[in-house]
Amino acid sequence: MSLTPRAETPAVSIVIPGLNEAESLPELSQRIDAVLNGIETYEIIFVDDGSTDDTWEVIQRLRAENPNVKGVRLRTNFGKAQALTSGFRVARGDIMMMMDADLQDDPADIPKFLVAIRSGIDVVVGWKIDRKDPLNRLVLTRVFNGTVRLATGTNLHDMNCGFKAFNRAVIETVPIYGDLFRFIPALAKAQGFQIGEVPVHHHARVFGQSRYGLERILRGLFDLSSVVFLTRYARRPMHLFGLAGLFLAGLGLCVELYLTVLWVMGEKIGDRPLLLLGAILMIVGVQFGSMGFIAEFLTYQQQKQRYSEDVPVREDLL
Repeated sequence: MSLTPRAETPAVSIVIPGLNEAESLPELSQRIDAVLNGIETYEIIFVDDGSTDDTWEVIQRLRAENPNVKGVRLRTNFGKAQALTSGFRVARGDIMMMMDADLQDDPADIPKFLVAIRSGIDVVVGWKIDRKDPLNRLVLTRVFNGTVRLATGTNLHDMNCGFKAFNRAVIETVPIYGDLFRFIPALAKAQGFQIGEVPVHHHARVFGQSRYGLERILRGLFDLSSVVFLTRYARRPMHLFGLAGLFLAGLGLCVELYLTVLWVMGEKIGDRPLLLLGAILMIVGVQFGSMGFIAEFLTYQQQKQRYSEDVPVREDLL
């Protein structure tokens, strides 16, 4: 990601995307200022993600009242990932944070993140120990987090928490698109960054309505499959496509050999569905293998270009 040059760099940039959160922004800005003013140089970047209420007018007023406040306005509702990306692009701090605009995240916890980042952790995720959510959301969240831990090997209690802090290098390295912002810790870990978590307070929503539901969980599971592929097989795609192709082609070959034996024994096999199934399995297996070779070729070309451009993959060299 290409980020804004850092002139008169604040220490901390807090990116807060919001959709129709006009009522909560003044209090949120005031509480952040109360925590950081006089202690840290900071900037608050409110991103209006296509709101239909007075969110942008409120951001303009807050900007006039506090020079540490900035605003980014999107033409329409592009989603949280695009809103975060737009905010990070104008952020100047070496430490970048994201938090929700609905006052459920407590600004008083911000210093915990800063201490953790400055201790050498690259990605710090909030852990909402005592969540103030309805029972159905609690159950869905626990199932989701458990599935993520099992699938990615990332030992975090609350991957889905929107309260996170990053070393600037993480945001410059890990692409954010779709709904993959939830999985930045897993993607960062795959790039060699250190991840950790801190306990945070969680408050019940005061303004607006939650947009969290079963449909969002299902989207998250689809995104999880993408993250598993990107973290495990992005540099060795043949291991995935080749294994699947070998299994399918082998299964199809076994079916055809079985039918061949029956044919030799004098049985009629031309009208058997197994004959078509075996052929389809072999064809699909070959196609998967071909996809693996193409993916390997593209990966090789990308790595070749990376090394030819002398892009460093390590920060320390003795």
